[in-house]
Amino acid sequence: MDFKQIQELVKMINKSNISELSIEQDKFKITIKQKDNEVQQVITVPATMAPAPAVAAVTPAAAPATAAPAAAPAAPAKADNLVTIKSPMIGTFYRSAGPDKAAFVNVGDEVTSGKVVCIIEAMKLFNEIESEVSGKIVKVLVDDASPVEYDQPLFLVEP
Repeated sequence: MDFKQIQELVKMINKSNISELSIEQDKFKITIKQKDNEVQQVITVPATMAPAPAVAAVTPAAAPATAAPAAAPAAPAKADNLVTIKSPMIGTFYRSAGPDKAAFVNVGDEVTSGKVVCIIEAMKLFNEIESEVSGKIVKVLVDDASPVEYDQPLFLVEP
């Protein structure tokens, strides 16, 4: 079973009501489990606004109001046409093939559909993640060597 087939299985499981799937073939075994559908609210505040989390904890409605003006100057009216490249799996995000290698893409780089933009390590396997869109990298949303979740935004691309 190759990587693309595993990705398709994960997508199908996520769209269905199946909570767990196990497949065994020769010396290969895979088990895919869905998380419980718990609602989890995450409030992200820019690092420059240190007092904001205390205010957000007291009044959750104030967090979007303080976060929105801070994000507006960084991405002016163009934010509507940006495309997000998301993580197809859970793992560790790497911007380059090795510590001494250059990053696959940087802000301002042009990418084409099929170009490798990063690597995600999952269970000691290094999976190259390819862009599904063509355009210019506007923002890298994840730090190098950080854990990422399934469907987590990794890059913003201006088509």
